[in-house]
Amino acid sequence: MKPSPTEYTLLKVLWAKGQLSAREIHEATASELDWSFSSTRKTLERMAEKGLVATSEAHGVKVFQPGISKLKTIAGMMKDFTARVLEIDGSLPVTAFSDSKILSADELKELEELLKEEAGE
Repeated sequence: MKPSPTEYTLLKVLWAKGQLSAREIHEATASELDWSFSSTRKTLERMAEKGLVATSEAHGVKVFQPGISKLKTIAGMMKDFTARVLEIDGSLPVTAFSDSKILSADELKELEELLKEEAGE
């Protein structure tokens, strides 16, 4: 499942920080999304229905955590971008993303392996 740009913004926060309430997610993304708390909450509910996030309860508060793998999601998005936008049959080299602020060196290595698997290399 490919998340929309706004869903991806919410997922990035969850991948970075783990389990959060809707309010915490809203506050972390407020400057980027510039929308109401109710919009954040409704988007999170839709994401839960799609399986993009999972929900549980902590101290009586509904909390959200990622429901999909960060690296598999990024690999799928990269594959889609290279095929659909750039019309490349193979994958882009992971070194193109070495300056990423959301991927560690270990995650880049794992992402490279995922991309090789998807390309059948």
